[in-house]
Amino acid sequence: MTTGGAWGRLAPVEISTETVRSLVAEQFPQWSELPVSPVPDQGNDNRTFRLGDDLAVRLPSGEGYVAGIAKEDRCLPLVAAHVTAEVPVPIATSAPGAAYPFPWSVRRWIAGTTADRDPALDRVALARDLGQFLRELRSVPPGDGPLAGAHSFHRGAHPSAYGDGVQEALTQLADRVDVAACWAIWDEAVRTAWTAAPVWFHGDVAPGNLLTRDGRLAAVIDFGTCGVGDPACDLVIAWTVLSEAERGVFRDAVGLPDDVWARARGWALWKALVTVCHPESHLYAHQARALDQLIGERSGT
Repeated sequence: MTTGGAWGRLAPVEISTETVRSLVAEQFPQWSELPVSPVPDQGNDNRTFRLGDDLAVRLPSGEGYVAGIAKEDRCLPLVAAHVTAEVPVPIATSAPGAAYPFPWSVRRWIAGTTADRDPALDRVALARDLGQFLRELRSVPPGDGPLAGAHSFHRGAHPSAYGDGVQEALTQLADRVDVAACWAIWDEAVRTAWTAAPVWFHGDVAPGNLLTRDGRLAAVIDFGTCGVGDPACDLVIAWTVLSEAERGVFRDAVGLPDDVWARARGWALWKALVTVCHPESHLYAHQARALDQLIGERSGT
């Protein structure tokens, strides 16, 4: 995910298999003989390594993501008690070590295939199952859950937090996109607000964070940007991944009103625009499709 309207990130910390072996031996000697291997598909915010058959090590890739470790330690046991899909509950958390400057955690390994790599994926079932998961997530008692803010990169807050990014992107893309349609989508988004009590949101609902087994949703991972606030940010997958028909199934299952969907379009628009400004991005095709979906939906095409 991108912070604010800026595209760049701080350079990530280099984390090798040897680094993880050293950290485990130093802080969890009971697991020091277990093999360590990186998972094939790494995220941007954290690096994940498999530890033996049953464990996984999760390490923030940079200082900006460190807060997610303590947050997940505190929040995931609560979430796990209220949702049907598996979530990665931490079983141990370390202090920074000699070879790595940040805290890191150990979780149970959850078997599965990321939704974007599952050849047997039932896409309609995924839309329904994911909608049900998000409905369950909203039912988790908010308690002292972290209110949306900098720790969630403003996911769960109002999409207007990224208004500058939208304006900059539309200026840059003036001869490449339907600017009038984009402004209309954005205007509808920022004219609404979540007025109910804050509810839990995941903050990064993307195919790589959805694990499937036998073609069905089995687990949801990577809660580093979770919190309590407005759930609109969790609906963006409706345009980045789902077809029109699948979007309808998802909408029915998730059970949220029209104003939330208007803000969700705003979130989707922002991310699509700031990505399309950078054709070199590995997300370019993915987000260009989302932009086409948003504009086509508005025009009825």
